[in-house]
Amino acid sequence: MTNASKLPLWTIAAPIVGWLLLGGTLLGWGGAYIGLLAVGLIGSVLAAVHHAEVVAHKVGEPYGTLVLAIAVTVIEVALIVSLMLAGGPATLARDTVFAAVMIILTGMVGICMLVGGLKHGEQRFRLDGASGALVTLAAIAILTMVLPNYTETTPGPFYSRSQLAFIALVTLVLYGTFVLVQTVRHRDYFLPRKADGSVDEDEHADPPTTQAAWLSFVLLLACLVAVVLLAKSLAGPMEVALTRAGAPQALLGIIIAAVVLLPEGLAAARAARANRLQNSLNLALGSALASIGLTIPTVAVLSLSSGWTLALGLDSKATVLLLLSLFLATISFSTGRTTILQGVVHLVLFAVYLFTTVVP
Repeated sequence: MTNASKLPLWTIAAPIVGWLLLGGTLLGWGGAYIGLLAVGLIGSVLAAVHHAEVVAHKVGEPYGTLVLAIAVTVIEVALIVSLMLAGGPATLARDTVFAAVMIILTGMVGICMLVGGLKHGEQRFRLDGASGALVTLAAIAILTMVLPNYTETTPGPFYSRSQLAFIALVTLVLYGTFVLVQTVRHRDYFLPRKADGSVDEDEHADPPTTQAAWLSFVLLLACLVAVVLLAKSLAGPMEVALTRAGAPQALLGIIIAAVVLLPEGLAAARAARANRLQNSLNLALGSALASIGLTIPTVAVLSLSSGWTLALGLDSKATVLLLLSLFLATISFSTGRTTILQGVVHLVLFAVYLFTTVVP
């Protein structure tokens, strides 16, 4: 947004349209109206992330990426909870979080490396920040989506109630520690460096005005509520459509994750093309950590309080893909430099993930 004092008209109109469409659901409209609700949902998600970006730009890095990540996670949790309340599968939370991690580690990171490498050849980033994010992500991912298959108190892919409560707490501790390191203890690890090695505190355009930031905050709240209610209205028709198409249940998780992460993925790709790979990786890895570090504890609390069945353990195919993704990311981030080669490898693995989901 080049004009820091103005907001694009569509970002103001999107939540208004979303609320108007919700009014139509009270009249019992169906058929083609379901398609309009889907458009309203996507528009509200896009507008929500845009307003989160405005607020993030105002508060600056690395707090900005934290604001974005939390906003995206709120949307993700809202969609999951809405669908689970409508009788969604017990694996929905797991499938959505796994899809988010795979989309980010292989798709989003791969696109950023490829786009940046094609334009700039070789790009650099802060190794200490990326490695800290990756080690936290690996620990949380394995504890929440792999370990449930190997515990003995309750047969996998489920945790017992005490195990689920403990893992939710551990996940919050790990994510909270990462946020502390990112924003307070070692903030400079996540800031880009200039050619002379000094920290670049601000390499963006002028931040928005305080008035624009507050307006975006209010509109962000309006968008988030609209997303929750629209998702609840679409829950039933979406499941029916996937069942009639004979699609696997895991595809629903991919759809949710893709809709939520699309705007942030575009922002990360734009940053990589502008030779700001550090910001791209902050967005990508921060989103992955927030997605799993906040979503799993939230749905765990809801499961424990409401009696929902929550299946967290991945099957053997998904486990292999997750471990391979973490392994490739570890190697790709080991030097602090990337080229198109790493981008192509990550994108190929992303294609394998999508293909084996549809054709297991």
